[in-house]
Amino acid sequence: MHSDQPPSFLAGFKWHILLVAVVVPVVSFIVLGDNGTGVGGVSSALLYCGAAILLGAILYTLVRISTLTDAVKGNSVKLDGLTKTLSSITDELAEISQTTRLSESAKAIAFRDTERSSLQEAVALKLQRQEFEAAYELIDDIAERREYRDLAERLRTQAQQLQGAAREDRIRQFVLQIEGLLADHHWSKASLQIEGLIKAFPNSNAARALREKLFVAKGKHKKTLLSAWDDSAREQDTDRGLEILKELDIYLTPNEALALQEAAKDIFKNKLHNLGVQFSLAVSDRNWDDALKVGQHIIEGFPNSRMSGEIREKLSVLKQNAAVQL
Repeated sequence: MHSDQPPSFLAGFKWHILLVAVVVPVVSFIVLGDNGTGVGGVSSALLYCGAAILLGAILYTLVRISTLTDAVKGNSVKLDGLTKTLSSITDELAEISQTTRLSESAKAIAFRDTERSSLQEAVALKLQRQEFEAAYELIDDIAERREYRDLAERLRTQAQQLQGAAREDRIRQFVLQIEGLLADHHWSKASLQIEGLIKAFPNSNAARALREKLFVAKGKHKKTLLSAWDDSAREQDTDRGLEILKELDIYLTPNEALALQEAAKDIFKNKLHNLGVQFSLAVSDRNWDDALKVGQHIIEGFPNSRMSGEIREKLSVLKQNAAVQL
């Protein structure tokens, strides 16, 4: 089995140790083999000590070298492992970087979708409140961003459709109100509202058509009044005839008024005659309260008649008699 562990000191330097083990005894034998004394013995002893120190230094040096070699080999192994680890980390970082870029793109897409929804809701709220001017301003702001121009066009189309529907609904409400005035014969008020509606919506066919409706309605009512006038004249219904003449006054042209003038005179004469008879009977019966009421009616209805002048002269007496009678 192969091992990545560095060799031990003994395994790496066994021949060096062996050399030291052989040399030391040999040198010792040579030195100790000298049986001389005195200076020669001392010299031999010093030589022996120096040899031993030298050998010890060599041995220590070999130990240090061995230690450094082991450290270098260990560091080399660690560097190889670190290099592999860094390579693995680099690959992982590259993968993470790619994943992050994909995530950022996904976030950008999600944010864009959320923002589009928010913009749509903001415009929809203004359209719901019929704040069309504010809605168009917001749509213009959206259109300035290139990525939202398609959204701005869709929102503008939607706003135009809703504004058109709201416009038509408002016109319908005004038309119904004006048609109610026409049904009640309030011609002047209806005419003012028609002109105001046309001014507000000059391109509305429904608004312009109201002018014709007003003209037709007035003509139809005029014909109805003329027919009722003929009936009252034929039946000699003086009171009804006078009421119709008063209402007809605003419809008649000058020529039509001249045509009815003679007939109207007869109606007024008959009415004044009938009132005169009622007044005379009330005076004869000394019914002063009724006489006062009829007299006032003659003065108000026929102010320019001679009978009205005569009653006006006696009006103070009639009031006194009516007060005493009460």
